Amino acid sequence: MDINIPDSSLPRVVIVGSGFGCIQLAKSLRGKAFEVVLLDKNNYHTFLPLLYQVATAGLEPDAIAEPVREIFNGQPHFHFRMAEVLRIEPQHNQLNTSIGSLHYDYLVLACGSQANFYRNDELTRYALPMKTVRNALALRSRLLENSERALELPDKQQQLEQVNIVIAGGGPTGVELAGAIAELRDIVLAKDYPELPLKHMKIHLIEGNSRLLKSMGEESSRKAYHFLNQMGVTVHLNVLVQSYNGTVVTLSNGDTHAAKTLFWTAGVEGVVIPGLSPVSIGKGNRYIVNEFNQVEGYINVFAIGDNALQVLRDYPQGLPGLAPPSIQQGHWLAKNLVSLRQKQPLQAFSYVNKGVMAVIGRNRAVVELPFWYTQGFMAWVLWMGVHLLLLVGFRNKASTVLNWAVNYFSYSRASRLITQFQNIPVEAVTSVSGASLPL
Repeated sequence: MDINIPDSSLPRVVIVGSGFGCIQLAKSLRGKAFEVVLLDKNNYHTFLPLLYQVATAGLEPDAIAEPVREIFNGQPHFHFRMAEVLRIEPQHNQLNTSIGSLHYDYLVLACGSQANFYRNDELTRYALPMKTVRNALALRSRLLENSERALELPDKQQQLEQVNIVIAGGGPTGVELAGAIAELRDIVLAKDYPELPLKHMKIHLIEGNSRLLKSMGEESSRKAYHFLNQMGVTVHLNVLVQSYNGTVVTLSNGDTHAAKTLFWTAGVEGVVIPGLSPVSIGKGNRYIVNEFNQVEGYINVFAIGDNALQVLRDYPQGLPGLAPPSIQQGHWLAKNLVSLRQKQPLQAFSYVNKGVMAVIGRNRAVVELPFWYTQGFMAWVLWMGVHLLLLVGFRNKASTVLNWAVNYFSYSRASRLITQFQNIPVEAVTSVSGASLPL
């Protein structure tokens, strides 16, 4: 059965995914001589840089998610279908999806990334990732329900083991999550659960490198470490999580930490759809692409964002899985699709690094721009401004500003609902998404 798409004489561009790059590509093709079909298993675009705030009760999901149909309302020759792509048949220029088959003239793969547990069955079973709205809600419920469960325990040590947190991964997501949980503990949980010894609750951040925020400069790494230390987060460097049985985290140096919760931000891998040649898959389970974002071995199949392994002179390991490369690739690819249609030479993609940033907590952030470095309160204000500008939709911007203002002046978090059961199977909350750290 074919997917019901209105007939058109225009060449069809099928985009798989609704992340930053997909949205930018589809927008950039507006008014061009193409029919655009966007496929995603969810009917909304998620602003992933603020996902950790949903996980720590700062925002509700609808503040960081925008329906795809709302974004492209009124755009001619655009169609959205909520579907999962099951297989690619490049010899027939066709996709097999959960709702039927679909022909394409040009295919763009931007399915994002998923948590990489490095084939560790224990971690796959017990660790909680943070890649989707569903993941974030599961994390939020786990944080709150741990405190509820701790009240049932008579022994203070058992109570602490119930509420202790271990976070694997000292990149932007891990650092931001650790800082947000520390604030949640000190500002909200301590007030909500005065019977618990939460001032002794441990938050461990585990990083395998010699410093945090490896993608940023050493000064930013040192400042992030200092901020987290001030907030009562214990940072472990040059060590990895070796195993976790749901109760005890064992590190590669032999240390153990009792905790009922392990949040996993230590690695991601691309999402690959069956059908393309195995030689097109590279490191990190990503599609190998050339300077025009064409997948190795194919002329009319492209990949952008976290799905693409694009090696440039300044990025020998491939572009980072952040929002800015995805957005720039989407914009650039739209130009090249026009050139390809008109049989004109394609232009090689070049990434312009406009800067990176990370927030650690209230009035604490680090920002690196090509012309300026700052940290502390000014960096925090700049971080908020940039994220508000990049949020999709006026309603999301207004809702986020209001929530931030209330949280800042009231020293509270309003979104403290337990919406999922503790010990929910990880496979039920693990899904596909894109990575992010926008600027």
